[in-house]
Amino acid sequence: MLTCLCDAFFGEVGIATVKVLEHAGCHVIFDTDQTCCGQPPFNSGDWSAARLSAGHLMRTVLSHNDPVVTPSASCAAMVRECYPILYTDMAHPKIFELAEFLVHQMNVSTWPITVQKHLPKTKVAYHSSCHGRGIGLKGEQRQLIESLPWIELVSFEQGEQCCGFGGAFSATYGSISAGIGMEKLRNIIESGADEIVGGDMGCLMQLNGLIKRNNLKVKTRHFAEVLAEAIGE
Repeated sequence: MLTCLCDAFFGEVGIATVKVLEHAGCHVIFDTDQTCCGQPPFNSGDWSAARLSAGHLMRTVLSHNDPVVTPSASCAAMVRECYPILYTDMAHPKIFELAEFLVHQMNVSTWPITVQKHLPKTKVAYHSSCHGRGIGLKGEQRQLIESLPWIELVSFEQGEQCCGFGGAFSATYGSISAGIGMEKLRNIIESGADEIVGGDMGCLMQLNGLIKRNNLKVKTRHFAEVLAEAIGE
């Protein structure tokens, strides 16, 4: 399941996700009729509009008997935790965040699986998104990244702090959102990290926008891109 931000701004993450899943031995089915999961109207309290988006996604993606995988903990949380609120007789859908699926469903404990490749040492600051913690991720993304021998994960102050994005929050309360994000970036830059790796496009868009506007010397990547790079893709 692609996401709106992935479709509009992070197409390379969607491609990397497919490559990673295929390398793990999966056959990937992508329904081009899928649209938004409905999280923006749901969070705004417009549940009627959220049900329109949710209903379409259920018909196009969740109607399959196969597990659904998405490179976004945010959208996984919306479908898994909020659809049963919109439809009270609905069981929790079988949808997984990418690292969650690899570690717990495909039993992948380290990466890469079959191909070993050596790249220059990179100091990485890992950003744990709020929604990842919300659906119970316990460091699966970090585990896969850390298994790559050329990746050096660095610690930084207030590592669990939000990036300040919060969806519509960043548009409604722009100055507060930017302040939260800049504090996060200051702590990361002080750690000496070369790049920031995370698992949600909203967080990466927020941090990358602040990086560009302030000419900071650090870059962002989704962890799926890091895993795809490790297999030469």
